[in-house]
Amino acid sequence: MVKKLSLKNKHMASEITNAIKHICDEKNLPMDAVIGAIEAALAAAYRKDFGEKNQNVKVVFNADNAQTAVFDVKTVVEDIDLEEQEKQVEELRERREANEEISEEEEIKRFNPRTEIMLSEAKKISPNYKLGDVIETKLEVPDEYGRMAAQTAKQVIIQRLREAERDHIFNEYKDKEGTLVLGTVSRREGRRYLVDIGQATAILPPEEQIPREGYNTGTRLNFYVVKVHMTNKGPEIVLSRTHPDIVHELFAMEVPEIAADNVEIKNISREAGSRSKVAVYTEDENIDPIGSCVGQKGARIQTIINELGGEKIDIIEWEEDIKSFIANSLSPAKVNKIKLDEDNKTAAVIVNEDQLSLAIGKGGQNVRLAAKLVGWKIDIVSSADADKEDSEETKDDTSTDEQDETENEAEDNNKKKVAKKSSKKIKTEGDKKVKVEKDEATDDKKKTTKKSSKKKENKDAKPDDKKKSSKKDENEENEKSDEDKK
Repeated sequence: MVKKLSLKNKHMASEITNAIKHICDEKNLPMDAVIGAIEAALAAAYRKDFGEKNQNVKVVFNADNAQTAVFDVKTVVEDIDLEEQEKQVEELRERREANEEISEEEEIKRFNPRTEIMLSEAKKISPNYKLGDVIETKLEVPDEYGRMAAQTAKQVIIQRLREAERDHIFNEYKDKEGTLVLGTVSRREGRRYLVDIGQATAILPPEEQIPREGYNTGTRLNFYVVKVHMTNKGPEIVLSRTHPDIVHELFAMEVPEIAADNVEIKNISREAGSRSKVAVYTEDENIDPIGSCVGQKGARIQTIINELGGEKIDIIEWEEDIKSFIANSLSPAKVNKIKLDEDNKTAAVIVNEDQLSLAIGKGGQNVRLAAKLVGWKIDIVSSADADKEDSEETKDDTSTDEQDETENEAEDNNKKKVAKKSSKKIKTEGDKKVKVEKDEATDDKKKTTKKSSKKKENKDAKPDDKKKSSKKDENEENEKSDEDKK
């Protein structure tokens, strides 16, 4: 009878082991994850049928012999007055309701009888226990579980396996962010596509799709992993076909010199599905960076172009000199002259008339990609327009010079006029002073002459007066004599 039971157990153990291995291969999960799910399911089933309220049930499952062991696990903590703790918890709750701030130090960790045991209680079991010890009390293993417990165990296994699978996918593809993955388009949902990348299904959103590129079911393409994040439904992997770094990764795959870091890709500007510009550089004088990217008879670059659906790629040699770099970035157009405004980071590029359309590109694409590649604003100017601008500038300069000269001459003339006026004023004032002095002198002379003439007149007038007086006397005497005679 004992031999039959042992053979039955061995047969059951082999079946369980095979089932675990099958799940591991199908879900790509490690053996420990599946066994952990089985142990969690058995613990849930035990609590359903045989567990008590404060038991922390742990099940150890041995896949080799299909045997289980059940334990009640508790951690030893210091003694706590539960009534006092409840009062403190109530006070904290009232403070929270009053919107008071509570620091982390004031927070109280409540005693959990399901997972913890006080030190005094642990000493009753064994005096050797101390704080922090884990006590595993072995429980009786039942012979069989009920239907509800089995159903619970099934649900727990499914849930735990799903969680383990999600975590495994997230951890695996999180490390693949910024790399290329090979995927197969499985189906379309609205405007986005679902892509099978092996162990997971990723999404290709509409903003990451190349215009006019066909994503038919079953098409195998290289995709760039933009982002991996966890959602409520599990990990979400976002792919891209428009990201500039997909060009970098394809070059690293096809060009050994780039993979070995002998040739460095300095910058990439891209308009997905149409055209890209790639700036490459090497410090090794024996390596041609452009030739190594193009490959023999263009084999390497052609593979990359085919992978990107026929997208044109310009490979440009990076230069430290910004003028040379701008000239290279505008290839295949030939540049005559470049004028830089380093403060505003703008460059005026002068080209011949026959190179003007080539430098600008279809719809301004060439100059737009060159500006993105260099990081400067680029203005394309034809040589004829540049000559006109130069002539106008020279005319403006000459006119301004002439205007300045005329203004200077006018200022000089005004100064001279002012000086002349001031000198005339001084002269007139001097003349007036001289004239006044002369007039004063003449007046003085006239006064002196008048005085002298008056004196002469007075002298002349004195004898006449004497004569007049003598005549008067004679007349008076004559009149008296006549009266006497009468």
